[in-house]
Parts: sequence; C-alpha cells; structure tokens
Amino acid sequence: MKKISILVPTYNEEENIINVVERLEQIIKNNLKKYDYEIVFIDNYSTDNTRSILKDVCSKNNRVKSIFNAKNFGYGRSVFYGLTQTTGDCTILIYADFQEPPETIIDFIREWENGYKIVVGKKSKSYENIFMASIRKCYYKLIKSISDVEQIENFHGFGLYDKDFINILKTLDDSEPYLRGIVAELGYKIKEVYYVHEKRKFGKTHFNFYKLYDYAMLGITSYSKIVLRLATMFGFLFSVITFIIGLITLIQKIINWNNYPIGMASLMVGVFFIGSVQIFFVGLLGEYILNINLRVMKRPLVIEEERINFDE
Repeated sequence: MKKISILVPTYNEEENIINVVERLEQIIKNNLKKYDYEIVFIDNYSTDNTRSILKDVCSKNNRVKSIFNAKNFGYGRSVFYGLTQTTGDCTILIYADFQEPPETIIDFIREWENGYKIVVGKKSKSYENIFMASIRKCYYKLIKSISDVEQIENFHGFGLYDKDFINILKTLDDSEPYLRGIVAELGYKIKEVYYVHEKRKFGKTHFNFYKLYDYAMLGITSYSKIVLRLATMFGFLFSVITFIIGLITLIQKIINWNNYPIGMASLMVGVFFIGSVQIFFVGLLGEYILNINLRVMKRPLVIEEERINFDE
C-alpha cells in the first residue's frame, strides 16, 4: 500500500489545526481509501495555543505527527526541513489557512499516479487583498524575466512531490533554500493543476510586507545574475553619458567663456541622479553579499525542540 505524507507548516494557527485535520482525513477516507497516510505538522515556534492543540490531536491520533522548532527559523527553512522529514511515497505540501482548497490533493494524487513526480498548484484566480495580489503578480513576472532558471508563475510551494524528489532535497546542503526555485531548477517533469486562491477563513496572515520582501530577495539573489550585470552596464552607460556631457559643456564654456554660465541646478540634478543610481545598485549588491554570507555559515535549517508520533 502506497503512503501519502501531508505536510502542514504552522505558525500561530490555533483556529485552524482541528479543522485542517478533520477535513484532510475526510478527503482521504472518502476519496483515497487505498492509501496509507500521515499528516505532519511542523510548527515554527508559535506563541499562541497551536502547540498545545497539536499535542492533544497527536495524543488521540497516531497518524498525526508534529515537529516543534526550538525557535522561529523562518518560513522557507521550516518548510524545506519539514519536507525532508516525511516518510511517504509522496509528500503534499499544504497550508493551514484554507486558502488552498484541500480537495485539490485528489487531483494531485491522480496526476502522480499518471507518472508525474512533481505536481504543482497554480493560482488561476485569487481573492486575497488586491494590493498584495498585485505585488505578488509583479514579483512573479519579475523573477520569471530575470531568473537564469525558468520559474513557475503563481506557484508558492503548494503541490505534490514524489519521494525521489524529496530524496534530492535531502542531499542539498543549503541553509537558505528557495523551494520554488529548487523545484523549477532540479525537479522532474512538472504537471500543473489550477485552483482558486481563497481568502483566509480563520486567523490572520503572518506574512507582512517585510517578510515577503525578504523571501522575494532570496529568490532574486539565488536565481539571477542579470541584476549584477545590469549594475555594471548601467555604470558604464552613465559614465559614458557623463563624459560626453562634461566634454560638450567644457567645449562650450571655452568657446563662450563669458556668455555660457554653468548653473548649479543642472549640476545638482546630475549629481543626485547618478548618486541615487549608485546607492540603488550598492543596495542590491549588499543583498547578494548577505545571501552569500548566510549560505557560507552552513547553519542547520532548524533545531528541533520536540517531535511527536515519530516512534517508527
């Protein structure tokens, strides 16, 4: 009998835990009876009652397993680590906020049985905040256009991963993994399944703008060299333009020494414009250096505080 692992990352999801377990088990019992299964929660140091609820659920159901991180290690690291701890023939990554319909896992399994080792969920429509949806859409377009690897639009990890791909993840020595990029770069042939991204039913999102920016920059600095090369090209272009303008100004001043004033306004505009461009690219360079620094330190993805129902 094949075994399905369902990974559910959590952070302050006390209102969703019981609903998630009940709905997933209902789907499995009604539609996926021929499979063995496990539901694995990885909690990223919740500060509400999430952990106590998980402990209670695990004590009543040995198919539900939990990993408690010793502190908050960040969304990307926690999810990646959780994927490497599952034991099924395939692992389905789903989130606890019900924005991704759990019934989609039926389609994932069907495509997996058809031979696809990676089945990803892609948003065909989203009911989330218009502002955040617009930012996400722009980011997906940007990362796809500048990345050295063909990225998957409207995909944020929700999907099914065969055990063979999970084994590949286990071999990676990356302390700052970017799952979306890894799936696109190292994954097998990918099957896309479309779904409607709903509004969060309970609780509130913990992904503020800074966290989204941090994760977005991880993707850009991990999978794009073009930004650094743009800095070089822009620097060269502006140096040529500045040299030409300076030479023209000097010649005109020499020819019309008394009648050609060099105003401070034009000089200040030029200085501030070139300075702002330099600061922008220095900031981007700093992001790349930060990414390199985090990776060379070779820190573990997470440190576990406790795990439950992993006796086998």
